[in-house]
Amino acid sequence: MSRWLYHALLCCAFPLIFLYLLKRSKRQSTYRQHWRERLGFYASTPNNGPLIWLHAVSVGETRATAPLITALKTAYPQHRFLISCMTPTGRATAQELFAEFAEIVYLPYDYPGAVGRFLEHFRPGFGVLMETEIWPNLIHGCADRNMPLFLANARLSEKSLKGYLKIGSLIKPAVARLAGVLAQSEMDATRLKQLGSSNTHIVGNIKFDNLPDENAIAHGLSWRYNFGSRNVLLFASSRDGEEALLLDALANWPESLLLILVPRHPQRFDEVATLLEHRSLKVLKRSTWDESPLSKEVQVLLGDSMGEMIRYYTASDLAIIGGSILPFGSQNLIEACALGTPVLLGPSTYNFSQAAIEAITCHAAWQGEDIHAIIQQAMYLLAHAEERKVMGQAGKTFASAHRGATQKLLSYLPPAAKKPRS
Repeated sequence: MSRWLYHALLCCAFPLIFLYLLKRSKRQSTYRQHWRERLGFYASTPNNGPLIWLHAVSVGETRATAPLITALKTAYPQHRFLISCMTPTGRATAQELFAEFAEIVYLPYDYPGAVGRFLEHFRPGFGVLMETEIWPNLIHGCADRNMPLFLANARLSEKSLKGYLKIGSLIKPAVARLAGVLAQSEMDATRLKQLGSSNTHIVGNIKFDNLPDENAIAHGLSWRYNFGSRNVLLFASSRDGEEALLLDALANWPESLLLILVPRHPQRFDEVATLLEHRSLKVLKRSTWDESPLSKEVQVLLGDSMGEMIRYYTASDLAIIGGSILPFGSQNLIEACALGTPVLLGPSTYNFSQAAIEAITCHAAWQGEDIHAIIQQAMYLLAHAEERKVMGQAGKTFASAHRGATQKLLSYLPPAAKKPRS
């Protein structure tokens, strides 16, 4: 696909953008907010001071930026920070984590005019795109203005590579103009080079540097105490369709089991609550739980809350990682390993392929071919505390051994003495 055809398709899609936002807003009303930012119009007053811009599409990528932003604040003490997102949940997470010192906005859609307005309004000294954000007009716009733009914590699955190569005439020239590609693994680097990257370095995955909050751990331990002596199985960041499969596999519900079910997206909280109600299960919502000792009648604690995953992992004996049961590529397993929570994975792990392989190899995680195999293994491990303890310790060792990517990544960014463009 050539660039002119890409522009033509964007023009044709323009009326559909707001229909898409309206459709999403039926399930998540915050999609109705800040529409002007989606087209590059911002309410803040432009400031010519030095500024560093980081873009993280949604919640996972936003949380992953935390160790990098901490390091950047130390390395660039005179700079302001701009965090851009694409989703309301990503924006809310950025507000929670970074609002004290950073401006939080939506990145505009990839129209040349919108991209130009964004870059001229904020005039960053350099920018960092997290993970797999490849927007051709944005990349060309930065390069045309001599603004270094980096793809950091970069990953690319084999599936995504095949998709991008189908439009290689559009993607390759853009990727080639990035100031640097800082890849998570050798596999990611190899694929990104096939996509046109020339200045590519392997730095590791900065998600390993996201150290668990001690207060959240203590809070999670208090939850565990209030759950009593039951076995606690966590289904973390479950995706659409996976909850029903899990409940089918748990048809003969063990009396001693408490299931914590945490959907990945908040707009699905009510949907999952309805599903549980139709299964005639005794459910307590986190939003209504006062954190007092849990009644033995409660079979499911529905995690309808944001920003509490550390507490859920800490309070659980075992975690099934959502997004791995059906072909979503898995959600983040690193956080569970770092907390010493044994991990069970389904067959789909392409978003965390290297981490999954290494966690399985060192026995911090176990992978099953389907939900029935996973539940069978879960029941076995819940009955064998010593084996869970070994897995948990292996997870902590695995996570600790992979830390240090942030400092490696930082070494490839422009020096602090670099002045913003005038």
